[in-house]
Amino acid sequence: MQILAALRLGDTGVPIYVQLREQFLRAMGQGLLSAGDQMPTMRQVAVALKVDLNTVRRAYDELERAGAVVLVRGRGSFVAEPPPALQDHEHERETDNLARQTLAAAAALGVDALALSQRIAALAAQKEEVR
Repeated sequence: MQILAALRLGDTGVPIYVQLREQFLRAMGQGLLSAGDQMPTMRQVAVALKVDLNTVRRAYDELERAGAVVLVRGRGSFVAEPPPALQDHEHERETDNLARQTLAAAAALGVDALALSQRIAALAAQKEEVR
């Protein structure tokens, strides 16, 4: 699996399961993993990165809880279909929540909020161009 070769763990103080979760989410956002794609097994990830299986399980559990991954007993984990578009008020509320979470994470990392917003706008524009 191509995604296995792309996974990297950093000595950043961020828990390993969080690093894994974020890398998988990023791969989904970039289209490297698409809806219906089978995820590498937890064991494959643990062996490839030389980490404890329970650490990988925690990352997968969080991905499943977030609705990004679906576990099919006996078959494996698969990238979930994206949820349907939210309606007006719901969309605004979720957008605000996500923006607040992102700003808090940026502040915790010392990232300038305006620079972050400009980068997000640029990345969103690139994604639209690809479509």
